[in-house]
This record gives sequence, C-alpha cells and structure tokens, in this order.
Amino acid sequence: MIFAFGNPVYDYIETPAVTTGERVLSGCSTNGCLALARLGHRTTLVGRIGADYAQRFQSDMARYHVAEQAELCEQTGGFGLIYDSMGNRTLDVLGVAAPIEAVPGAVETAQAVIIGPILQETSFELIERVRAATPAPLFLDPQGLLRQIGPHGRIEHFFPPDLAQIAPLFHVIKANELETEVITGVNPREDGPEATRRLKALGCTIAVVTLAEAGSLIDDGTHLYRIPAYATDVRDPTGAGDTYMAGFIHAYLSDPANLYRAGCYGSATSSIWIEYTGPDAPISLDDVERRAATLLAL
Repeated sequence: MIFAFGNPVYDYIETPAVTTGERVLSGCSTNGCLALARLGHRTTLVGRIGADYAQRFQSDMARYHVAEQAELCEQTGGFGLIYDSMGNRTLDVLGVAAPIEAVPGAVETAQAVIIGPILQETSFELIERVRAATPAPLFLDPQGLLRQIGPHGRIEHFFPPDLAQIAPLFHVIKANELETEVITGVNPREDGPEATRRLKALGCTIAVVTLAEAGSLIDDGTHLYRIPAYATDVRDPTGAGDTYMAGFIHAYLSDPANLYRAGCYGSATSSIWIEYTGPDAPISLDDVERRAATLLAL
C-alpha cells in the first residue's frame, strides 16, 4: 500500500486548449494516487474534505479504485487555474480545507509514503509524526509548503525556513522549476545542475527537478542524471509533476538502484496525463512501459 498525505481539491482549469467547465477532482497527492492506481498499486489518500463535496469525493474515489481516509471539515479546497499561451498560470483560491491531523495506524506497513500538500495542510509536526510511524521511504512534493494566500485570494510563493529542518526526513524531494528556484535561489533553466545540487544539499537522499518539456534532473549525491521529456501535445499541464512522481515511485520500488529508469517512467507517466484534462486520463501500465522504453532507448 502506498499512502499519500494531502487534501483533495476540486479545481476549475482553463488552458488555451481546453476548459473543465466545472470544478473537477485534483490535488497533488490525489493525482499521484490516481496514477499509481492505474499502474497497479493499492493507494490510500489521507486528507480533509468539506461536506459540500464529500459525497462526490467518495463516489470519485470508489470509481477510481483509490482508498481514502478523509475527515470532514467546513470547506473543500480548490483553485481556479488559468494558463496563458506561454504556459504561465495563476492560482486563485476557491476554497481552503482544514489541516490534516490524523496519521492512520496502517501507515506503518506502507511501501512508500507521499507528502503532497496543496496549501499548508501538512504541518511540519505531522510530517515528523509520519516519519516516526513508518520505515517506508518518504517522497516530498513541496508545492503546498511553499504557497500562501496573497491579496485578492491569489496564491503567492515563499520559502518556509523550517523546510530545511524536515528535508532530511525525506528519501526523495521532487520540485518543479518554480519551486526549485523558491527553495534554492537558482533558476534551474539557467543552471540545472547547481539548482539540483542545492536541493539535494537540504539533506534528502535524492533530489529531482522537473523542467516540463526540458525533461528532468536527478541528483543522488554521486551522479547527475538528465532525463529526457517524452514529446507530446500538452492540453493541460496541471498534475504533470504529481504524476511524474507516481511513475518515478512505481519504477523506483521495483529497482531503486536505477534512477535513470525511474526518471523515464516518471516522464512517460506524466506525458499521458497532460494529454488530457481532469482525473480521467487513461494511464495504463502498457502505455507507460512503451513510452519509457522509447526514452530509455534515446
């Protein structure tokens, strides 16, 4: 079983190519669970959901074969995501769910644990409790730790100083280019190796930096791996990093020594997700393995 801690959200998404028309299921940990389930893993999402979307959420989780341990709170989280023609996006807050408080006892038997918050719902104290509860490797997507609500309900990014204290608790930290620059002060498009090295220097075992169409970088302290992107037509980049993490974890659990392979599986998985919008992307293990094989052959 793979556990993922992070609130589910219902987002409205608009890109130059497509719009959801209504709020749809999303979230860092949620998307990771959805992709991992389609790759054949048993997954459990731990989070908080408001009564306004609770029934729909339970139906969605059952339909996508993802177990959930979501406690009720006053409001469901969500964002309005608007992308421009250059791929830049704004995030406007549509709702904020309460912080996660519970650590299920079953997490002690987990194969892996994802910490993937969307907006400050996984406190550093909660992360420490999760680390103490299981020997499984912890994988961090820091996006929600770096967000705060600015003027007019729009998301701004900042670096929380306490992140340096919890970074050594994680086996893998995976950040996109914006998050990497917020954390390290280095633009990974300009100096990817240095940005990835600084992320690794926080104390994790493996640092991963994703760079959209430019691929990704993986640093384990002895080698820097350059992972190619799988070329495709992007309809909606929302969740690309979440599903990269899912593919990476899938490959890593079966062959932890082969980080290049894990990166190619991450790239392959996310390439399918971004061809669609919303939670119904038809990811399959056969398609991921075929695309990963193409990347491995380059």
